[in-house]
Parts: sequence; C-alpha cells; structure tokens
Amino acid sequence: MENHQHNHFAEKREGNKRGLIIALSITTIIMILEFFGGLFTNSLALLSDSGHMLSDASSMALSLVAIWFASRPPSSNKTYGYYRFEILAALFNGVMLFVIAGFIVKEAVQRFNDPPTVASGTMIIIAFIGLAANLLSAVTLLKKADVKENINLKSAYIHIIGDALGSVGAIVAGLLMLLFDWYIADPIISVIVALLILKSAWGVLKQSIHILMEGSPVIINKEEVLAILENIEGVKNVHDLHIWTITSGLDTLSCHILIEDKKEEQEVLQQAINLIRDNYKIEHTTIQIEKSNLQHQELSI
Repeated sequence: MENHQHNHFAEKREGNKRGLIIALSITTIIMILEFFGGLFTNSLALLSDSGHMLSDASSMALSLVAIWFASRPPSSNKTYGYYRFEILAALFNGVMLFVIAGFIVKEAVQRFNDPPTVASGTMIIIAFIGLAANLLSAVTLLKKADVKENINLKSAYIHIIGDALGSVGAIVAGLLMLLFDWYIADPIISVIVALLILKSAWGVLKQSIHILMEGSPVIINKEEVLAILENIEGVKNVHDLHIWTITSGLDTLSCHILIEDKKEEQEVLQQAINLIRDNYKIEHTTIQIEKSNLQHQELSI
C-alpha cells in the first residue's frame, strides 16, 4: 500500500514538473514581449501585466524547486521529508500576488488625474498575444499537472489566470482608448484586474496557512470521523483524534481507540484502517488500540 502511494505521488510530481516547465517557458517569452510593448506603447495595463508575469515566472520556478525538494527522501531529522516545501512555496506565491496587486493599484492611482496617451492599437495586438499564451499555459497545467488538489500548482495556476485577466483587461482598455480616446480606462481596468488577483490570492494564502497550522482537511468532518469509528462493534470511545495535511493530496490521521476487554485488538484495528481508507482516502493512519487496564495521559488539545 505504501509503495503504491509513493509511486502515485512520483507520477503526479513528474506530470506537475512537465506542465510547469512548459508554462514557465511560455510565460517568460510573453513577459519580455509585454514589458517592451508596455514601454513602447506607454501602457500601464501592459506594464502591470508584464510585472505580474515576472511574478508568475518566479512563482513557477519556485514551484519547480518545491517539487524537486518534495522528491527528496526523509532524513533522520525530517521524518516527513520535504513535502511541506510545496506549501511554503504556495504561501510565498500568495504573498507575491498581494505585492504585485498593490504595485498595480499604486501606479494606477497616480495615473487617474493625468492619464497619459497610449498607443492603443499596438497595445491591443500585444495583449492578444499575451492572452493566447496565458490560455495555452493554463491549458497545459490543467492537462499535465494537478492544479485542483495540489496547492503549490494551484497558486502557479492562479498566477497564470491572473495574467489572462490582465491581458483581457488590456484588450478592453485598448479598445476603449482606440474608439473613444478614453485614456483613463487604462488605470481603471488595471485596478479591476488587481482586485480580481487579490481575491484569488487570498484563497491561496488562507489554504496555505491552514495547512501549516495543522488544520484538518476542509473536506473531512472530524465529528463524522469520530462517529464512524465509534460505530465499530466493541468500541467504547475514540479520543486524541487528529487529522492533518502534510502536503496537498497527502492527509494523515492518528487517534486512540478504547475497546471492550473481550474484543480482539487486531480485528478492531483492521476495521478502523479500512473505514478511514474507504471513506476518506487516507492511507496513512496511526491508531492506538486500548483496553480498560491501560493508563496514560491524554493529550490536552
């Protein structure tokens, strides 16, 4: 069972790595294009999007490093290995999204009173190229990487979606300026995109902190787990129950189960292991079976 779980994680890591490398290559090329395009057209929307892409490239590079760290074997002083590095990378990426969004808003506010003239036609062309590249990167990650369950990959994916929103915003702003000479559209659209980025970034930050604080997986109800285990025949009570996430997709559980003295310990233990695995997909459980003659100090949390 443990070898199966290890091989499953290894396969996922390889898929995540391939998806990230492709997305990173695309993002870096478009980042350079939008940066020089923003300078040439005098567009804040393009410059802010290229700045966000720089953050994206950094976040994807960090995510690749995190995947490499996570593949390292456990050591004598890191018995869980380096899986948590992926969560730290996600936390850093979430913070970076806040920083980039703050920078965009600051620059936009400065342009509200005196919006500069923007070469909107060229800006639209570059923004369309950026949008196509962002969508290609997003599709690549969706197909090759685990962006739904892996928070590290999810944070990188949100960076790319933020880029796509930035490109859409730049296209809308460019059309408004091209058709109506409404140059204030550039900073307004930039602020809207920044707020959308902040909304997604908050979700990544909240989930990362929850995992680092040893919070229970959001899809698992502790009271429900207690009820399932206490329904096993011969079980008197379940205590010291803890459920936490080591890294995305790798949850673990530990508890003490007090059983009737006449019950067979191994039989109850096997039932408990099977129930947790079948109901919650948790393959690593540490369960201590106790009888009435065992005395120990219960954990006070």
